[in-house]
Amino acid sequence: MALKDILPGNLGFGAAPLGNMFRDIPEQEALATVNAAWDDGIRYFDTAPFYGAGLAEIRIGAALAGRPRSDYVVSTKVGRLILDEIEDVDARDLGEKGGVFRHGRPNRIVNDYSRDGTMRSIEDSLKRLAISHIDVAFVHDVAQDFYGDEWLSVFESARKGAFRALDRLRDEGVIKAWGLGVNRVEPIELLLALDEPRPDGFLLAGRYTLLDHARALQRVMPVVAEHELAIVVGGPYSSGALVGGPNFEYAPAPPEILQKVARIKAIADRYGISMKAAGLQFALAHPVVAAVIPGASRPGRIAEDRAALEEAIPADFWRELRAEGLVSPAAPLPAAD
Repeated sequence: MALKDILPGNLGFGAAPLGNMFRDIPEQEALATVNAAWDDGIRYFDTAPFYGAGLAEIRIGAALAGRPRSDYVVSTKVGRLILDEIEDVDARDLGEKGGVFRHGRPNRIVNDYSRDGTMRSIEDSLKRLAISHIDVAFVHDVAQDFYGDEWLSVFESARKGAFRALDRLRDEGVIKAWGLGVNRVEPIELLLALDEPRPDGFLLAGRYTLLDHARALQRVMPVVAEHELAIVVGGPYSSGALVGGPNFEYAPAPPEILQKVARIKAIADRYGISMKAAGLQFALAHPVVAAVIPGASRPGRIAEDRAALEEAIPADFWRELRAEGLVSPAAPLPAAD
């Protein structure tokens, strides 16, 4: 089933922060955040074993316990197994994402994109989430940011293992859809160039945002449209940089990014527009984008995201961003040019 036909609405909940991303989030705060999302009407929750070594899945499961399973959609990831044994969290090799989940569980994380690893990953996720089935499985991080020069060999092992396993699980009705969950455009290009397997859509984090979209526009969006597939945009605020945070791509934002943020914000302030509204509405303006899933770890953030989605933005704001070279000439904008 196409990803766009499964998702209940264009605003979902990104659960990475619930894995104690960057800080130790109290249990009650985590549960209250998911409950706030539910009360707001959000019915799509995206998580992964990698987020806090299973912590985000456990918290999502606890927060959704008792709610009718047919009322919501869950996507999680495969490619990493979480073991019972403990490891030194600071010694993990996480590519460019070094200390992101330092505050998560200390369980050992093992990369495994094989068929058997994929089946076990789904079983383990079902236990942590305490649900009967997952709707969408994304193959997680088969890209340069985690595996550097080895990424193509990791992709190849996923092609022989995870991709085929998920194709079969989808065809058997065990899952409804599968695709890649990545922070880079190249794996999506590579997968869509293959005759098989047949993915249903993608989760692309950080690559189709107000701050960084040129490469995705050129390389991925047209081919995704050609295949009549859809993209879920993760990280629409670019790890927080767009909305005044210190990080971009999970690391301290470089000067050129901070400068770009300042230029966009100066225009937004003149029009009385929130940066969250600009970020969410920009991402959703592309016809292949089915949903955005900003992360949240505080209940109040949910109301902000909803308000941002509904905020009225005049066409002149977008025209000015384009005139200043702050958005690509090829990017579809929320209001007519």
